[in-house]
Amino acid sequence: MTVMTRRNIGLAAGMMTAVALTAGAMISFSAEASPALPAGNAAPLFVDAATASGETISLGDFEGKTVVLEWTNHDCPFVKKHYAEPVKNMQTLQADAGANDVVWVQVISSAEGKQGHLDGAGAIAKNEERGASASYTILDPSGAIGRAYDAKTTPHMFVIKGDGNLAYSGAIDSIKSARVGDIAKAENYVSAALTAVAAGTMPEVTEAKPYGCSVKY
Repeated sequence: MTVMTRRNIGLAAGMMTAVALTAGAMISFSAEASPALPAGNAAPLFVDAATASGETISLGDFEGKTVVLEWTNHDCPFVKKHYAEPVKNMQTLQADAGANDVVWVQVISSAEGKQGHLDGAGAIAKNEERGASASYTILDPSGAIGRAYDAKTTPHMFVIKGDGNLAYSGAIDSIKSARVGDIAKAENYVSAALTAVAAGTMPEVTEAKPYGCSVKY
């Protein structure tokens, strides 16, 4: 399996490093590339990533559509904040995205035996329990996709435009806390990014330092 930019735009000519995925395929990225993913640059193109439902998906499958990547860990207090009832902040974002033909992809990069790790059945059951409506849930226990995106926290959010370029990466909103009461007071960067992309513009905020629990690679 190979991580690359769409149509090979911006691929480095240097040495490539390969990391195994759970599906038995490979994911590769330039060992010389910066781990930072600035807005406007091409997002790493994962291929044949295993999902909770047993199918595989590739970022290229969604060319022409906006894609949201959400790194998640159901045991993390910061993730629980955004899934908490009655606010259901993450669920509402997912539902609104789906209604606007946006592809929402959860990614679970917790390694086996570490906090937040789930198998396919467990991930499906957890989403049903909390009323989540992600389009897909990728199981990434090797951490290959997480490291390719330099995902640091749960949640860590990425908004990818239909041309494969990043429109936004970072925190879900502007208040770095695990308090549900802060959701209403915060600026939601993901919602703002989706609104801007739908209007054909770049978001006012394209990057924000992510907050939450560290990804449990």
